[in-house]
Formats: sequence, C-alpha cells, structure tokens
Amino acid sequence: MEAELRTLRLRTGISVPCLVQGDPGSPPVLLLHAWGETRGSFDRLLPGLSGFRVYAPDLRGQGDADKPEGGYSLAGQAEDAAAILEALSVQRAFVAGSSSGGYVAQQLAVAHPGLVAGLVLVGSPLSLRGRPAFAGDVEALTGPVSAGWVRESLSWFPRIHKVPGWFEEERVHDGTRMPANSWKRILSGLVAAPPPTESGTIRSPALILWGAEDNVLSREDQEVLAEQIDGAVLKVYPGVGHLVL
Repeated sequence: MEAELRTLRLRTGISVPCLVQGDPGSPPVLLLHAWGETRGSFDRLLPGLSGFRVYAPDLRGQGDADKPEGGYSLAGQAEDAAAILEALSVQRAFVAGSSSGGYVAQQLAVAHPGLVAGLVLVGSPLSLRGRPAFAGDVEALTGPVSAGWVRESLSWFPRIHKVPGWFEEERVHDGTRMPANSWKRILSGLVAAPPPTESGTIRSPALILWGAEDNVLSREDQEVLAEQIDGAVLKVYPGVGHLVL
C-alpha cells in the first residue's frame, strides 16, 4: 500500500503532518523522531516495516508541524503523541522512539499505558537531568538557524559508519526549518523533566537498542533503564554510535 501524508488537528491545539503507510489490518507502529529531526529520519527504516501499519508524524516545533511558543515540556510532548494516536483512531500501538523520541515514548507509556502495546527505545536516555555539553550553543541561537550551524550540531553525535550524503543533507534541512525557539524550548523541556521511570511505572514490554560506541548514553544507564522496565530486553550493537537508525 502506498504511503499517505495526512494533516492531523490535535486536541492539544496544534496541527501535525503524519505519514501513514501499510495495511490497515497490520499491527500499528508509531515512530517518534529525535530532537531536531522529522519523520524523514525514518526514510531508510520504512522499507523494513512492510508488515506493519506505520504512523510517522513530525512533532511539535519541527518539520511541517505547528511551531507555537510553548507546550514543549516532556509531559506536553507525550500528550501530543497520545493525541496523534487519538486523531488516527488508533486505540493501542507499538511505539518506537529514536534518541529523545524514545524519552517521549517512555513518558507516553507512563501517562497513557493503555495506548502503548510495546516500546522500541533506540538510543533512548534513562535520564536527561543536567546540562548537556552543547546546551550553550543551543542557548546562543538567534534568528534563522543556518545550515552551517545545523551541520556542526551533527558532530555532537559522531557517526561510526558512513551515511548517504542525501540523508545527512535532509537532516540539515530539517534543522534549518526549526526556529531557534523550538531548538531551545524542546531541549529545555526534556532536560527539566523528571525521568519517566522515576515519575511513574512503565508496564509495556520494551526492546532497548543501544550502540556500543554511543558517546552520549552509557551502557550502565541502558542497563539500569532495562532493569526499571519489567521484562525489558537490551540489545547492544557493537561498532555503532548514538543514532542506531
């Protein structure tokens, strides 16, 4: 079945585009992209999900989604994810989140356990408390975000393997479409929030994927994350960095 791009008006007050792909009778999967990216970051993954009904939205402040001044707390971002499923009339879905998208997925599972059939957490933090090393660069952003700044930001997450040039350029394009406010508010909302596994209990089964060369997240934290989700499985990929996808 061909992919379809829908515009969803959410009960949280914003509109977001959502790519819909796959047989309506197949198991539903919601894909949550990382901070600074869009649904396009899953382009290389989508062909491998032919057995699923896939929903890949642009999230608040990013891509073609609305970019309001506020609403960027972790709880708010998770509420957007719940509202996306509701707008799609999906009662229960598997949720896969990349990097900070996995943090939002964890919060969704805490706040709306009935919506989450299972989690796939790809390079997902246990906690984002504290000030990231690159926070100063983000706080200094003003005006239109340049391609040069976004390209430099990609170096915060070193790649172990070569990625197609077109894919990297699309991620740069994603970043330049975000206003400075979105870059700042999303990061601030993630860092300020209590970790989901401390604020509640995740009862959904979880598959945790982590690259052994991840320079952002430690193996110790990933092991603790797996321990805090009953029945979770941690899969470690040797020679892979932070962005496993």
